[in-house]
Amino acid sequence: MHRKFFKELGVKTRLAAVVLLCLCLALPALARAGEPADQVRQSVEEIRKVFKELKGPERNAKLRAIVKGRFDFEEMARRSLARYWKERTPEERKEFVALYSDLLENIYLKKIKQHEGEVQKHEEDKVVYLGESIDDTFASVRTKIITFAGREIPVEYKLLRRNGKWKAYDVAIEGVSLINNYRTQFSQIIRSGSYEDLVRRMRNKQIAAPEEKTK
Repeated sequence: MHRKFFKELGVKTRLAAVVLLCLCLALPALARAGEPADQVRQSVEEIRKVFKELKGPERNAKLRAIVKGRFDFEEMARRSLARYWKERTPEERKEFVALYSDLLENIYLKKIKQHEGEVQKHEEDKVVYLGESIDDTFASVRTKIITFAGREIPVEYKLLRRNGKWKAYDVAIEGVSLINNYRTQFSQIIRSGSYEDLVRRMRNKQIAAPEEKTK
């Protein structure tokens, strides 16, 4: 279902997802935006500067550094693995988080390279800030992207506060959650094989992006 959904969104929307996942979270500088939105916006400004001024390996290295500073990969990995997380040893969890972060970075940096021209077009997308809710250490920031082609895409960012900093642990595009997508894929691999099969696929980079077919 999720795979079909992303295919139907088309190349432009998938590229919007690429930019979003690489933290090109284009939140506007609104005075009424709260702390979560404001911290994400700071990363946006860094990302836009990187895209305009750098290319190649140097740009990728900068993007990775910014992404690691804003995304909570441990929380994303835990939620994506769901009930299977509890069965893992501390060493296995550490390895899984490392593999998971590397998976996301490699998949989406690769897509940016493949679609360089269209990604540059998305730098001028407009974003409307719709609202923000905070519940203790959790927050949700709702936005709507208006692409250069005129398409409107609702996007919700879910964040967790750690050590005074808000970090994203999920992005939902038109109601489709990144975490839910990988949770479904990981669960299918484990049920049909084993956790070791999942780790092997991740090591060999055989985990599909949302709109791709699993190898």
